[in-house]
Amino acid sequence: MRRSGLLLPLVLFGVLALVPGLRAAGVPLGGFWPLLLERVIVFAIAAMSLDLILGIGGLVSFGHAAPLAIGAYTVAILNEANVTEAALVVPCAMVAAGVFALLTGAVALRTRGINFIMITLAFAQMVFFAVSSLADYGGEDGYTLFSRTRVLGHDWLGANNFYVSALVVLFGVWLLLRMISLSRFGRALAACRQNRVRVRALGLDPFAIELVAMVIAAMICAVAGVLMANEAEFVSPAYGGWQRSGDLMVMVILGGIGSLHGAILGAFVVVLAEEGLGRLTQHWPLIYGPGLILAVLYLRGGLAGIGVRRG
Repeated sequence: MRRSGLLLPLVLFGVLALVPGLRAAGVPLGGFWPLLLERVIVFAIAAMSLDLILGIGGLVSFGHAAPLAIGAYTVAILNEANVTEAALVVPCAMVAAGVFALLTGAVALRTRGINFIMITLAFAQMVFFAVSSLADYGGEDGYTLFSRTRVLGHDWLGANNFYVSALVVLFGVWLLLRMISLSRFGRALAACRQNRVRVRALGLDPFAIELVAMVIAAMICAVAGVLMANEAEFVSPAYGGWQRSGDLMVMVILGGIGSLHGAILGAFVVVLAEEGLGRLTQHWPLIYGPGLILAVLYLRGGLAGIGVRRG
């Protein structure tokens, strides 16, 4: 990520921050746009976590929905046990997703290319079928939360405060991932994408670097899962389906691989396109699919690359 590329991300956060500002000013926004932007924010967090391993590390994971589902189902399981404190829920979700990424990554990273893609997809499908079999939590029908997660006893993830809280998390995740990408670890991860042999010749272990990156990405994605469960007040096995992994990958590619703010742009366009086209026709994929293909073919560098001069 370029050090000078701060203007567009700050503009994006400024636009997203307009919603609570307009609300405070008494401007009627209705319920549609705030709810839509809440979904955008949650998906943007998950997409940015994928961009860490895909954009910077070059690891094409088709199973990134697994930690998303793990985070969401951690909320459901603890909710059923009457545990709704974020100080317990969020760490449990992050640890569960991190352990999953550690174990599965240790296997998947021993392969490259299409084999890596298929193994990550297989592990994600394992999670999908595992949560589908949880009869105590709705099975295939999903689970409805009886209470949203509370933050230190406060209703900061409630319907009235969720947008601001999610936006703060989004900014924090963007800042953290930017720092990681510009750190020595981030440069080493990018080097692994370019030439693993040279990285090994420098005395570094590409396997360990990529495994740590996968664990970090999964833990961040689990936070998005926690937010998604609270935003919908519902948890479904579909959160871990291969279609959700595909959605996240589309967001990263459309926004611009290797650009964290591009993942936010991609999330906004994908969520808006699905919602808008879905209201126009039930055959919206016939419009969405070709449009996506054209965007990938003709938008060099994705949405984040529009207007950027290239040598």
